[in-house]
Amino acid sequence: MNCRKPILLLLLAGALAASCSTTRNIPAGKYRLAGSKIQVEGKGVRPADLSSYVSQKPNGAIFGWSPGVSIYNWADSSDTWINNLIRNIGTPPVIFEPEQVQVSVDNMADHMEYIGWYGSTVRSEVEYKDRRAYVTYHVRPGHRYTISSIQYKLPDSDEFERDFELDKRRTTIKTGQYLSEAALENETVRSTEFFLNRGYYGFNKNYYLFEADTLRSDGTADLTMSILEYPRSESPDEAKPHRKFTIGNVTLSTPADIEVRPSVLEGLNLLRPGMRYSARIVDATYSRLSNLSVFNGVNVAMTPVFDDVVDCDITLQSGRIQGFKANLEASVNSTGLFGISPQLNYFHKNVFHGGELFNLGLKGNFQFKPKENIRATEFSATSSIRIPRLIGLPHNLFRGPNLPHTDISLGVSYQDRPEYKRTMITTSFGYSGNLGRNFFYEVYPFKANIVRLFNISDSFFQRLVTDLFLLNAYSDHFDMGVGSMLYYTTDASTVPKRAYHYVRLGLDLSGNVISLFNSAMPVDDFGQHTIWETPYAQYVRAELNLGKTFRFGGGDGQALALHFMAGAGYAYGNSTTVPFEKQFYAGGANSMRGWQARALGPGSVEPWTEYFLIPSQTGDFKLEANMEYRFPMFWKLEGAAFVDVGNVWDLRSNPGFEGSRFTFDSIAGDWGLGIRVNLDFILVRVDWGMKVYDPVNTAGARWIGPAHWLNANNFAIHFGVGYPF
Repeated sequence: MNCRKPILLLLLAGALAASCSTTRNIPAGKYRLAGSKIQVEGKGVRPADLSSYVSQKPNGAIFGWSPGVSIYNWADSSDTWINNLIRNIGTPPVIFEPEQVQVSVDNMADHMEYIGWYGSTVRSEVEYKDRRAYVTYHVRPGHRYTISSIQYKLPDSDEFERDFELDKRRTTIKTGQYLSEAALENETVRSTEFFLNRGYYGFNKNYYLFEADTLRSDGTADLTMSILEYPRSESPDEAKPHRKFTIGNVTLSTPADIEVRPSVLEGLNLLRPGMRYSARIVDATYSRLSNLSVFNGVNVAMTPVFDDVVDCDITLQSGRIQGFKANLEASVNSTGLFGISPQLNYFHKNVFHGGELFNLGLKGNFQFKPKENIRATEFSATSSIRIPRLIGLPHNLFRGPNLPHTDISLGVSYQDRPEYKRTMITTSFGYSGNLGRNFFYEVYPFKANIVRLFNISDSFFQRLVTDLFLLNAYSDHFDMGVGSMLYYTTDASTVPKRAYHYVRLGLDLSGNVISLFNSAMPVDDFGQHTIWETPYAQYVRAELNLGKTFRFGGGDGQALALHFMAGAGYAYGNSTTVPFEKQFYAGGANSMRGWQARALGPGSVEPWTEYFLIPSQTGDFKLEANMEYRFPMFWKLEGAAFVDVGNVWDLRSNPGFEGSRFTFDSIAGDWGLGIRVNLDFILVRVDWGMKVYDPVNTAGARWIGPAHWLNANNFAIHFGVGYPF
């Protein structure tokens, strides 16, 4: 079957969908809300700052076309199962409600005053055309007041006044700033947190009262900040002095079906009888117990029993202790090479009754061409245990909400390729954790791999003996060193729904400690020092990933995701090349999506098809940049259009393969389309990448035009879980 036919059918279906009237199901006398925009006169306020206050928004559209509405309109008015199914898949058109326009006007006017633009005006304009309504909101910001002076009125309490003076220098309200309710609200939240952490249990922002004198003609305001002894909603007769509380009795209740050692829970709980009450310590205790991941819920309840004593009741709820997780990734390219990677994991969250997380993972990677004797198989088994503390150090040494973990892992893998077979044993010992909600770290003072190759094919062996670069990369070796990973993100959720960015830096250093004992090691025929008759690897490897995702389109799910990656590995001392399992590769579901994994590079070197029947192209230097536009379609479906540029290269010259070094004309490029099913807790995607610029194009021209995008070896299809970056 001609590959172009499905594309033509899809384009024809899209054209038919676009031609369907999006107003056919609109009741008589009603209009479809087809457009809504905000226009702001002057500077200081952006339309995006006000979009969330529009109470009725039109359907999401792609270049003016709403695919969900078009599909919805395929159904007629009859109540049949097929029509109900179509309506459930599609998106009903938004029926214009004129009364919501005034609601939106009031919302925006109130918000303008809240952020300090007093006397602002908001007016609406509605245009009706072909049973469609288009609403425009015109916003004219008012005037602003500058705070010229601040006075404070405090309760008659020496202790409270001393505490207030300690916090006064941290106040966010300063003279010279613009007056706004939003700024005052933020200050009450910050100041309340300070007093709660100083022992004032029950203190809240309703004790604050602000009065501003704005009668001056110079546009300034005198501000008075009062802290009352009664909430603003009550009368002065209800006033009570603000007191500092201490912790009374502390009770910790655990579910009967989960056994956790009492010493572990005691170390995680920071609340002790007789200590000064602090909301920060209460929250830290909650976080420490929640991070144990053994319990489904943690409840910390505080109950006042005297004027200055509060009891604490901690209740832990039963959760799922063990279970299985499965994952599957797949890809296929235009040459008919399939790749399938199933994965199964078993976990137990309390294996030694101390909140230890045990994980046993089984993974397979199968590449093959149907009806041809070309295949590669890889099996791996990995076991790991995460201990919720630093081994040898007690819990109470760390007082914050986030406890570091000790991670120990052991894995074995077997790979069977047409060119060789390989076994690898890996082990590591290290620490991981997070600082706050956004910064994560991993530090491994010990990482080791033992790699053995055997059953090397005659043709591949002949290639190795003529290329020292390959010979050193594809040889038995022992790898022992240290590693670390630092990761910062503004949104750590599984499927982020708002704008965010991240930075991830990884570093590996191997062989330096072992090299101190070179004088005691035997030397092989190539001059390399060996352990158990196996050379040890010595190299440094670094990898940097930067990503930023922008949200726009009025919050309807449109996003622009940018990603940049740079990585390099450099061998020295006892090695001349970085081990092949530590080298970089391009292509696959999360990289250059016009190529299958490991099918690109290094540089402009032609793929070694005579030696590698299945792609295995690598390099010790990688650059890649990606851009992806994401947009909602209908139901749970999302679409994507993406562009990828990048490649892998060699840092050292490799005789006979001069094209493996970096040059600008060896940077590959592709573009493609994707479709995703977003179920909030998981995202499944299919990406179809097409080569635009191939630095290794044996057919001649490196630039590939639209007429050749669907030719053999010019596209790849990838299945994956989660966003690619």
